[in-house]
Amino acid sequence: MIEKLFVNEGIKKVRLDEYFSKEMERAGYGGMEIKRTPMGTQITVNVEKPGMVIGKDGRRIKELTTEVNKRQDMDNPQLDVQPIEIPDLCATLMANRLAKLIERGWHFRRAGRSMLQRIMDRGALGCEIIMTGKLKGPRGRMEKMVDGYIKHCGEVAEEVVDRGYAIAKVKAGVIGVQVWIVKSDAARPDAFRLIHVNKKGEEEGEEDKEE
Repeated sequence: MIEKLFVNEGIKKVRLDEYFSKEMERAGYGGMEIKRTPMGTQITVNVEKPGMVIGKDGRRIKELTTEVNKRQDMDNPQLDVQPIEIPDLCATLMANRLAKLIERGWHFRRAGRSMLQRIMDRGALGCEIIMTGKLKGPRGRMEKMVDGYIKHCGEVAEEVVDRGYAIAKVKAGVIGVQVWIVKSDAARPDAFRLIHVNKKGEEEGEEDKEE
């Protein structure tokens, strides 16, 4: 019974995410968070251009709230729109942009490398881009591009890696795009700092190290 409840909640979240991705595409949709509160359900939406979501006198956000209430069985949903501080370090937004480049006819390697370089130039500690589908020829394949520091499993990966996923629709079929980003302010447990001390016990300098 409890498993069914978790599955239903997961389905609701995926459908809501797909709805926001479609409705807020022009505003630069960058993901959402759902929190249950005593006053109802608070949905925090991260976008590049908040003004386009809020609308004049808050009309647009009221329309979206009404539509969410109709589509989803949620207790008093409230939308909170937050701006994305650094758009180039938002995995969901970058995945959507990469998918759009592929749909416009960019070669997948050129688009992927360009996006990877753009993310790293903005100060990311690491980035991984994975593209799967009919990239070249009739058979499906996978292309992976990695740069910098990245974690794939464990609690560390859950805490420091921002994940984004999007779909590019091309003539040959559908191409899945995954973008993983480790931001510059991520707390890395395997990083430590060496402090050099002279004979008098005075600190001479510091040096960052990684395991």
